[in-house]
Amino acid sequence: MSVTTSTGKHAAFSLHSSTSVRTRAELPISPPEDENTQQPIADQKRTSQPRSASLLSAIPSLLLAGFILVAWYILTTPGHVSNLFLPTPADVFSSLSTGLTSGVLLSNAAVTIEESVLGFLLALAIALPLGYGLAKSRLLAITIHPYVAAGQAIPAIVIAPFFSLWLGYGLLPNMLVCTLVVFFPIIVNTILGVRTIDSSLTDAARVEGASGWSLIAHIEFPLALPAVLAAIRTGFTLSIVGALVGEFVGGSQGLGALVLMAKNQFNTPFMFATVLMLAALAALYYGITWLLTKVAEAVY
Repeated sequence: MSVTTSTGKHAAFSLHSSTSVRTRAELPISPPEDENTQQPIADQKRTSQPRSASLLSAIPSLLLAGFILVAWYILTTPGHVSNLFLPTPADVFSSLSTGLTSGVLLSNAAVTIEESVLGFLLALAIALPLGYGLAKSRLLAITIHPYVAAGQAIPAIVIAPFFSLWLGYGLLPNMLVCTLVVFFPIIVNTILGVRTIDSSLTDAARVEGASGWSLIAHIEFPLALPAVLAAIRTGFTLSIVGALVGEFVGGSQGLGALVLMAKNQFNTPFMFATVLMLAALAALYYGITWLLTKVAEAVY
């Protein structure tokens, strides 16, 4: 009797087990989600959001540009404003096209680019180490800083005639005027960036054995880099202003000289065309510094 009962229970248990196994086998099993496949999707969502945000941020600037063009057209096309004071957009773009096809704008833009880039590089080579020295040495700051402040108070257009008198006309005096304009923003931002470094970080680095060039390259320079990059972005764009000041005072070539020539000839459309060329050049410089900032952020 007990044998039969145990056998029945075993058979019932076997039947129940086989049924449950079959039921589980027949249920659809969803494959496990792979984390590697989810990661690219998440990355795509993250990258698409900044792109869409950047596109949306450009809409106000485009709307403002369109509004300016429409207002310009309304003011000038019916003849409400004299063409001598404000030419029509068609005349300006026609003059711009003529200047580009003839090579006049491009050749003079190359001169302005050469003066501004060389002047900026010279200012950068002087201002960065001098700014670091002024931030680190109290004696050097007491000795040189008053002259730096006095030089900043004198407009570059006042000093430019002295360079023309001493060095003549051409590339060198215009490059030095550009250096003078760019020098002060770079040195001021460099001093600010070095002085705002947390001293506890440099002290901890010295405890670990960092000193001299290794301390500058691995600790101080990365910490002061945001201020230095801001100085570079400001100074590189201002280098165009320095080149134009030099060309106004004593230059026969460059976009500044073209503006003066067009003014003397009462050629207002060509003046506007040259200004548009300068605006495009400034946008190019700003784009280069923006790219440099992104590269520095990726490296550091």
